[in-house]
Amino acid sequence: MSQKLRILLVEDEDHLLDAIKLNLELEGYKVHAVKDGKTALKVFKEERFNLIVLDVMLPEMDGFQVCETIRLENAEVPIMFLTAKNTSEDRVLGLKKGADDYLVKPFNLEELILRVGILVKRSLKSDDLKELNSYKIGDKTIYFNSFELKHDDGTITPLTKKETMLLKLLIERKNEAVSREQILETVWNYDVYPSTRTIDNFILTFRKYFEPDQKNPVYFHSIRGVGYKFTDIH
Repeated sequence: MSQKLRILLVEDEDHLLDAIKLNLELEGYKVHAVKDGKTALKVFKEERFNLIVLDVMLPEMDGFQVCETIRLENAEVPIMFLTAKNTSEDRVLGLKKGADDYLVKPFNLEELILRVGILVKRSLKSDDLKELNSYKIGDKTIYFNSFELKHDDGTITPLTKKETMLLKLLIERKNEAVSREQILETVWNYDVYPSTRTIDNFILTFRKYFEPDQKNPVYFHSIRGVGYKFTDIH
């Protein structure tokens, strides 16, 4: 790696912290390891990370609280919980708090490394997306930072946050089918599981905005049994 990818590791068991830190460093990551939630939040505010690996059972402030606090400031950085709490209720709570993954102790180090790699890749894609400030489709321009759609006559249609996120995802993956699961992860962040009809309704709205003929779309397509696709026809 030309520039080391940075991981914040929060774990209060010394032997586990040392083992995880060593193995992540052997993979080429730069690891900042801390042992409690308050220190984790302080470090998070001072530095930038590609991933946070977070134990749930921590002194003073538990991992769920740490995750919730981070999510108030940053919706992008991937967070993985490491925990001995393995009930489905705990997993659901972790995902509701904003985690991207949940690994139960005791775990296989190789599996941890693989999951870390997947989440870090996602963080890098997210960074690329942030650089996409606007995008022109036909005679209309999407402004992602201000959640606006500007028409060629100068009028502006406000976009919702979900509309903007879904547009950004489809445009980033233009000419590729994007699965419903990928949309769930990126746009809904596991908070709600929308039905296929919900996502279909977003696509219908995009067709109203952009398609010259809504019944014969050229930009926004539903791919039966797979997901959805944006086609750049220029």
